[in-house]
Amino acid sequence: MSMDEPKFELRLAASDADVLAAQRLRYHVFVEELGGDGALVDHDERIEADRFDPFFEHLLLLDKRRAPEDQVVGVYRLMCADGAKRAGGFYSEDEYDLSVLHSSGRRLLELGRSCLHRDYRGGAAMMHLWNGLADYISSHKIELMFGVASFHGLDATPLAGQLSLLHHRHLAPEDIRPQARADGFQRMDLIAPESLDRPAAIRQMPALIKAYLRLGGYVGQGAYIDEPFNCIDVCLVMDVTRMSDTHRAIYQRGAAR
Repeated sequence: MSMDEPKFELRLAASDADVLAAQRLRYHVFVEELGGDGALVDHDERIEADRFDPFFEHLLLLDKRRAPEDQVVGVYRLMCADGAKRAGGFYSEDEYDLSVLHSSGRRLLELGRSCLHRDYRGGAAMMHLWNGLADYISSHKIELMFGVASFHGLDATPLAGQLSLLHHRHLAPEDIRPQARADGFQRMDLIAPESLDRPAAIRQMPALIKAYLRLGGYVGQGAYIDEPFNCIDVCLVMDVTRMSDTHRAIYQRGAAR
């Protein structure tokens, strides 16, 4: 390993200081880069937080070659049903009706706040995070994963191709299809299938959403306009039992390389 290569460590947050480091990285990405905000965002301390943080586990990717106070370079929030029960519901339920997931009787895991420091995008860092996620899913016997992923901005017009592709090609089966809530509902079928430029839509798709699709992921019915976070969200759902051998192989070696 050269002196310029990262020295990665992957672990769950074990202290308040660990969570604080995750929240600082989230501020850098979601607030400074993407223009998000929220009731518990602390601009003075540069912390992006919400009421759900105490109920999630926080998967951290550290680069041990960085200064101690700046080592967290990747984050994923993970919450099983027990955490949701203590929180009064899943984070995604503010935007989506998850009744079909609750009634499935399956072991659920909500994913959220996935982000990487800008210096680590497009390389091995996301692979490390996904491998850690795969270990967590295996050890907790998770059957269904879900969470919201975002398109930057509040105007659906420039996203018409991407949203339409998700609706026409990747809509979840009815038994695991969340529905966007009426207060922020945004239609996704904005372009008819025969008029859709699929290659262009795929090229423009955010990397995280594209990674889920490569794994055989689905989307719920409708997008949701999230004004505080300055984004349009889709609910991604992945059924571990429906994954093909090809999808599983991609997942196990790190989906987002």
